[in-house]
Amino acid sequence: MSLEEFLYNLHFDIDKANQPNWETDWDDAPLAYKLYRGLPVVPLSTEVPLTLTEGEPPGSLDLNRVGHFLWYVFGFTQLSQSVFPIDSKEKDFYPLQSYRRFAPSGGALYPNELYLYLKIKGLPDGVYHYDVAHHSLVLLREGNFDSYLTRALGNRCDISSCFGTIFVSTMFWKNFFKYNNFAYRLQGLDAGVLIGQLMEVAKRFGFASGVYFQFLDSAINHLLGLSEQEESVYSVIPLSVEATIWSTNGRDLYRNIISEELRQELPAIQPEHFERSLSVKECPMITAMNEASKLDSTWSFRVIKGSEIAEREDSTVALPHLNSLSYDLAEACGNRFSPDMDFVLGKVSQHQLATLLQEAMASFSYRNDLDEAYRRNVPRVTIYSCLYNVEGISNGTYYYDSTEHSLREICPGDHRLHLQTGMSLDNVNLLQVPLCLHVVGDKEFYKKELGYRGYRIQQMEAGMLVQRLLLVASALGMGGHPLLGFDAKLSDKLYKIDQQGKTSLIQIPIGPYRPRPWLRGSLHS
Repeated sequence: MSLEEFLYNLHFDIDKANQPNWETDWDDAPLAYKLYRGLPVVPLSTEVPLTLTEGEPPGSLDLNRVGHFLWYVFGFTQLSQSVFPIDSKEKDFYPLQSYRRFAPSGGALYPNELYLYLKIKGLPDGVYHYDVAHHSLVLLREGNFDSYLTRALGNRCDISSCFGTIFVSTMFWKNFFKYNNFAYRLQGLDAGVLIGQLMEVAKRFGFASGVYFQFLDSAINHLLGLSEQEESVYSVIPLSVEATIWSTNGRDLYRNIISEELRQELPAIQPEHFERSLSVKECPMITAMNEASKLDSTWSFRVIKGSEIAEREDSTVALPHLNSLSYDLAEACGNRFSPDMDFVLGKVSQHQLATLLQEAMASFSYRNDLDEAYRRNVPRVTIYSCLYNVEGISNGTYYYDSTEHSLREICPGDHRLHLQTGMSLDNVNLLQVPLCLHVVGDKEFYKKELGYRGYRIQQMEAGMLVQRLLLVASALGMGGHPLLGFDAKLSDKLYKIDQQGKTSLIQIPIGPYRPRPWLRGSLHS
């Protein structure tokens, strides 16, 4: 199967993308977190703040503050037990137990890991792994790597001005064992959801941040001591208290840096980590995609030139202009819930819908290395919606024009049952859902500019938008359930984007819900 065919099947025909006769061996499942052995460990404070409102630059930056930040980004926050519903066909009833985090993940498998390069008071400068299971930092490589990292980013960021840099990686086996090749699509989305959570938490802690999707992969993986057959970094995110310098000055910005040459500056490390699975199967298509997506030269880095929004003749519904929503992020994270059959149809006000859309798209005014500097860049992923029972808005499908803060009507009527027929599982009753949103992106994932790397970048940006939608929905008292088990061709036709080079990347039903029968315990002070 060619890589082009593989990506097409991932989106439109998953059975063809997966290996035949795949069976999940739950008894040999990997852990949902990485555990290193025999390395120095730095415990982090568990006395986390219980509220997170609008942040200001911290008066002092110390290990406690970094620990609190990491816990809200990716720490264990909840232990839950649930059982099958009463009408389930399962004969043996037993509780399903899982450790949850504020950022959701497909199947709660969390394929991503966090690594950090830190330079803060009371901690040796160096590269660390965030040990989620023990809420601690594990020292992988001690030293100052400002110059190395700056060059791995193509001299586009002054790392010396940053107190830390976060690396979001993906461990292939952690969800390949269940989802087979479909894991590749999930891994990008999960990474994006995590990045979205990280950037929202950073705002509350007063940290300036930016996302680099393009970097010298092998050089970064070498710095962290990762085996590229099992794990690879997907994004690099510098953090600073003051505004980060986006680009360095002078000729170094235009100097070509080769990954293999940069690697030679540091000795290899091979830190040992524990693998629960006794049989880790190869995932050749995922490793092939990872290899094809790698950047080995800084001259391969690209920007996406801004495109104009095509004029449409659809009827327009102007949405009320609102002040920015102020809410306690800690409360929104704690209340975030993914309803299955728990949605309850209720009326959604126009004010709620306007707030949800405005706040979600506002998150795309974020620093990254794809946009042209000093320009108002058009978002690469957008929101389409199927609306029902929204106050003051006719039932139908709509495109959200974020520049005008308005809805453009596409197809009037009630289309919930039509969308329901396109779902591969009947785990959500769309007839009980007032808002069914779709994140839409370019069908060719900017392959001309970014190559195969464009696919995973697109999935990450979709995930970032999804997390923002979920957080705002939670702040408004609603639940949202991201779904990939839907017929993209069906929704593309419904929105009339199938001939526009666009496609639906993920489906998110959002609305009121009833409490689920389960036991939950929060894991914080």
